[in-house]
Amino acid sequence: MRSKIFTFIMIGLLLIMLGGAFTAGVRFLRVDDAVAQIIGLGTIVLVILGFWVLMREISFGRSIERLGRILDAEGGLPEDTVDRSPGGRPDREQADEQFARFQAEAEAAPEDWRSWFRLSVAYDVAGDRPRARRTMRQAIEMERASRNRR
Repeated sequence: MRSKIFTFIMIGLLLIMLGGAFTAGVRFLRVDDAVAQIIGLGTIVLVILGFWVLMREISFGRSIERLGRILDAEGGLPEDTVDRSPGGRPDREQADEQFARFQAEAEAAPEDWRSWFRLSVAYDVAGDRPRARRTMRQAIEMERASRNRR
């Protein structure tokens, strides 16, 4: 619950910052100087891009939560059994072993979003965040496609 509160606080702060930047961009646009107007336009473009990225990440997080709740209800949520150092780093050998198991599961059932979700968790535990995010996006798209076929 604390992580959700922290997330909402950070989103609120980011929205305040984006709102302030947007206001500054509009003020620059109102100045009768071409350079100032270009700066204003650039600022507004960056604010729009920032807002889009924020909404995309919120949607990604909500989708992960939804799929996690489904897997939890089915009893298929992977358990984190990898030992960690006092600094929080996973035991490399255990993480690799867990990864190999979930990779084999995903290869055996490539059409099942559940196996890709678990593989994504294994990537994350192994410390490969970019692949974890890519694999999770694949699981989300596969689940949406399976839901739309019903």
